[in-house]
Amino acid sequence: VRLPGMSGLEAFRAMRGLDPQLPVIVMTAFGTTDTAIEATKAGAFDYILKPFEIPEVLTLIGKALDSRRPAGLKGPELNDDEGGHATLLVGRSQAMQNLYKSIGRVAATEATVLVRGESGTGKELVARAIFRHSLRAERPYQVINCVAIPETLLESELFGYEKGAFTGATARRVGKIELANRGTIFLDEIGDMPLGIQAKILRLLQEKQIERLGGSRPVDVDVRIIAATNRDLERAMKDGAFREDLYYRLKVVTLWVPPLRERPEDIPLLAQHFLARHAQELDSTTPALEPGALDRLIAYPWPGNIRELSNTLHKTLIFCRGASITAEDVAQALSEGRGRGPVSEEAAVRAV
Repeated sequence: VRLPGMSGLEAFRAMRGLDPQLPVIVMTAFGTTDTAIEATKAGAFDYILKPFEIPEVLTLIGKALDSRRPAGLKGPELNDDEGGHATLLVGRSQAMQNLYKSIGRVAATEATVLVRGESGTGKELVARAIFRHSLRAERPYQVINCVAIPETLLESELFGYEKGAFTGATARRVGKIELANRGTIFLDEIGDMPLGIQAKILRLLQEKQIERLGGSRPVDVDVRIIAATNRDLERAMKDGAFREDLYYRLKVVTLWVPPLRERPEDIPLLAQHFLARHAQELDSTTPALEPGALDRLIAYPWPGNIRELSNTLHKTLIFCRGASITAEDVAQALSEGRGRGPVSEEAAVRAV
């Protein structure tokens, strides 16, 4: 990826210009979310990080030589934005590399995507990455949290309303779906969406039409839908809480975001990332993590996933009095996060 004269991705695109069928494997020691997604979206056969095992690479090369598969999907060139919140997907683990590749493959299509995973794993960041690398990247992007908005307001927030539709509707209001026309709408926590609104989302997916509250005519809307949930939708269908027809419409492509406990090798990178970000917010220097502190972060199961890790490090940074973060600092932040006050070192060890 890092070459003199031109980048590896520029060289890759030049190779594809000479032979669109040529399988290319991208290799780097400097993996970033955008690099992995861009390489896969542009049609790379695979994307691997150093260090790697030689036998595995030889096997991969053999598969590439056998494939001669068609050229990948092409999308618009995007500028890197490594400092932006949209690129907060962080991790070099195999699970995350696989996720980046999946984002790259689906981003430049028009497929509906269902992002699944536990609370706090970063599903909204996955949705935003899909949008940023999509063919609609320069068009509107609207986000609706289906559980944060009261049911009585959710329908009007999504679909809008006509003047006189209800008491207080003194003028027409365009909903977020209409505002996202020709763009993308992200429906977060769709597993909590009321059944009546689910039926209207199904109509949107099937007919590309909506109807404002109090309206008498359908409105044509062209939007790509990305949805996310931490709910067990299969059980919800059995319980009658989620429509089966909507479920199959949504899961054209399903992406699973791994929980943090399944990728502990990413914790050191994530810890440095969050410490740097929170230090900038607090206008302070980024402290070092002592080995014992890092060991405790890695050993903890993180039921709240990335969100809990970020909050813990933020709290640690606020109360840390030294030049570096110690194991005791981490233990105290974790114990306070579970609703208890400061604990002794012995109790902290047991807690972790």
